[in-house]
Amino acid sequence: MKIVIIGGTGLIGSKTAERLRKRGHEVIAASPNTGVNTITGEGLAAVLAGAEVVIDLANSPSFEDKAVLEFFQTSGRNLIAAEKAAGVKHHVALSIIGTDRLPDSGYLRAKVAQEKIIQEGGIPYTIVRSTQFFEFLGGIAKEGTVGDTTRLSTGYLQPIASDDVADFVTDAALAVPVNGIVEISGPERLRLCDFVARYLKAIGDTRTVIADPEARYFGTRLQDGSLVSDDHPRIGRVGFDQWFAAQPKK
Repeated sequence: MKIVIIGGTGLIGSKTAERLRKRGHEVIAASPNTGVNTITGEGLAAVLAGAEVVIDLANSPSFEDKAVLEFFQTSGRNLIAAEKAAGVKHHVALSIIGTDRLPDSGYLRAKVAQEKIIQEGGIPYTIVRSTQFFEFLGGIAKEGTVGDTTRLSTGYLQPIASDDVADFVTDAALAVPVNGIVEISGPERLRLCDFVARYLKAIGDTRTVIADPEARYFGTRLQDGSLVSDDHPRIGRVGFDQWFAAQPKK
């Protein structure tokens, strides 16, 4: 089976491509670097010819509110139109748990818009909503840091390893379209401030973490359950300690 991965050279895309190839599928990792651009439409018709499944892992180069909305809307519409023309039978997209609960976040509003285009696009689909990745804990810490202090939300976080995300995306691509949303999550839940403090301690970072219910998470205030799922998510195998032990040591 021919499977095209949009954003196939990134973190999740490269891992997913490897898994699908090991299962015997023809996998095309598409990105602007390979001559496929979902914003301009360049290369889409050619790469989708004969494809049965498309996995959309594309991400906006800008997180500015207007730019990110335009990216996901333009990319989504161009991709769905090209898939219809090519006769694609299953569209799989990676999204984020909490997209519909955090309207103050421009990025998450854009993901909601992307999901709507998929849901109304007329192609059988599966949307995989994931919790945050372990690999992004450092970025969360950086966002909340001023000097030697990191002020972070007390909302809950249940991060997942990118290897588990790739496993779930692979499974979704090879399964029957659900025409709905599948949620995936890591196995451990802690308050965001506590998870980041655990990460900083593990890497030997001496920043002081301050728990602050009012601290913004990339521009939005979190409730306890904003970024986690209690709707029977599929749970990954890899906990924090196992994930951290496998990271290259600097």
